[in-house]
Amino acid sequence: MANIKSQKKRIVTNEQCRIANKSKKSRIATEIRAFRTAIANKDFEVAEAKLKTAVSLIDRARLDNVYHDNTASRKKANLARELFNAKNAEK
Repeated sequence: MANIKSQKKRIVTNEQCRIANKSKKSRIATEIRAFRTAIANKDFEVAEAKLKTAVSLIDRARLDNVYHDNTASRKKANLARELFNAKNAEK
């Protein structure tokens, strides 16, 4: 345990940020699961709506420094590619 007062405060704030970041990541994971479920069910309208929501959440998480810029871009690109490939597989 820290002896310095400022370090004790940092321990508390770091824990609060960790919990907030965990919550944001969990929300994103839930949206991604819903997106992939919609693709599996061939419901592309719902999938596009879920993609839009997931991308919005990922962008917000990036701005809050939950994700690195490149990580956020990679996640968004992979989701968009999944939707594109699923739509083209239908044709």
